[in-house]
Amino acid sequence: MSIETLTDRNHSVQQDFLPLEGTDYVEFYVGNAKQAAHYYKTAFGFQSLAYAGPETGVKDRASYVLQQNKLTFVFTTPLRSRNPVADHIYKHGDGIKVLALRVDDATDAWEQTTLCGAKSYMQPVTLTDEHGTVVMSGIHTYGDTVHVFVERKNYQGVFMPGYQPWKPNYAPTETGLQYVDHCVGNVGWNQMNKWVKFYEEVMGFKNILSFDDNDISTEYSALMSKVMSNGNGYVKFPINEPAEGKKKSQVEEYLDFYDGEGCQHVALATHDIVATVTDLRDRGVEFLKVPSSYYDDLFSRVGKIEEDIQPLKELGILVDRDEEGYLLQIFTKPVEDRPTLFFEIIQRKGAKSFGKGNFKALFEAIEREQALRGNL
Repeated sequence: MSIETLTDRNHSVQQDFLPLEGTDYVEFYVGNAKQAAHYYKTAFGFQSLAYAGPETGVKDRASYVLQQNKLTFVFTTPLRSRNPVADHIYKHGDGIKVLALRVDDATDAWEQTTLCGAKSYMQPVTLTDEHGTVVMSGIHTYGDTVHVFVERKNYQGVFMPGYQPWKPNYAPTETGLQYVDHCVGNVGWNQMNKWVKFYEEVMGFKNILSFDDNDISTEYSALMSKVMSNGNGYVKFPINEPAEGKKKSQVEEYLDFYDGEGCQHVALATHDIVATVTDLRDRGVEFLKVPSSYYDDLFSRVGKIEEDIQPLKELGILVDRDEEGYLLQIFTKPVEDRPTLFFEIIQRKGAKSFGKGNFKALFEAIEREQALRGNL
């Protein structure tokens, strides 16, 4: 259903009936938030921002907030068993629970989306301290993942009420990561179109790109993907589902080890991918590598680029072009022992696409890792 047909529901409809200002934060439920925060500071260059826990009046969990430019990650751990955070980790391992979206009016966002069929996760709540107010609400999406709407226009504090500034002595330098480019969700067999419809009808997104198993396949495995984007393009959610292949696809492996649907990876934007990836590599972040033959015909495939090919080849950075420009991208290996969550580092030089020309080389690299794990 298109945005225009929503007038049948008697909404006060504009072109973008759910205005989003971008990603507010990504929250991870993890087994040890203190150690996870240390890892993301050390390896990815995040900076300490805020903390909530027993010292701030929160009795069942501890949360550490990290920031780098427009990126905000929250790492939350349970302090006891038998609570929702502990249950989430027991089932999924460390993973993303909340994809929080910045809005001007969190109450209206909740009313609009639940009216359109979303299942409520959090009714609108107003949090207040001496620095102002934050209004939050939330809805469920695929698996156990949720969207939380955050309205913080009237707040001047460090993160939100309930948190205190966190200023440890240890402060590694940044790595040039800028903002969330997109977040990819993996859903089960024949579930992609259901969630495409959800984002269209509930959140007013549009399907801007589609890839079938002819686009994303290797000799052994395949998947299908559709990219959903909100009206202003600030928030993009590609959705993957498995497709039939000779062996197990990366989506099937994820679903098996995550024990359900969830967020597979977050793409982090940079303005200088060679410098960022070099820094990340030197800090211990491991990346997927494609064969050096990938670069033999690079210029004939993507045309002229500004970057020197040798650093790209040494680092394993992929290049693709669309009608609006080109992009450079690289993918980490899974950042945990379960082969689930990983990150993409991306630099866009005008391109609005997602690297279709790199799919085959990339997924063959993923399959090599799957084979090492005995999961292909």
